[in-house]
Amino acid sequence: QVIAFESGVTDTVDPLAGSYFVESLTDEIEIAALAYIDKIDAMGGSVNAIENGYIQQEIANASYQYQKEVEQGERIIVGVNKFTQEKEGITDVLNIDESIRVIQTDKLNSLKAERNNEAVKLALDNLTAAAKSERNLMPFILSAVEEYATLGEIADCMRNVFGEY
Repeated sequence: QVIAFESGVTDTVDPLAGSYFVESLTDEIEIAALAYIDKIDAMGGSVNAIENGYIQQEIANASYQYQKEVEQGERIIVGVNKFTQEKEGITDVLNIDESIRVIQTDKLNSLKAERNNEAVKLALDNLTAAAKSERNLMPFILSAVEEYATLGEIADCMRNVFGEY
């Protein structure tokens, strides 16, 4: 059912006859990809396209179109909108005990109190400076980790330099 409905293989009488169908699909993808690359190049390249929000908007538009096609039955997804099984009720959501959050928060606070915060700040400042340059960030990330910087602190350094996409 997945092959029949999701691959498009049933759209031709003999899809593998001389690989014509597969080759035609490959040609379509190549033509569309090259046109897309030309469009992005005309914008000044991928960095400009990202900075101008074009890539993010294209992803959002494609996601919306895809979801609309699935919901309207124009795009068949086996197990989602065709050949589904009746559900036996709602699956329980994993509930994590509040005490776990408290324990983890206490551990984080203890770590921050016991580590050398001056060394952490220096490592994070070095990471930020490296992120602003063309340098390899991995040694700076590892240095920050060795000083017990948290994942959030490391990510914040890079987010402040690169932004969020």
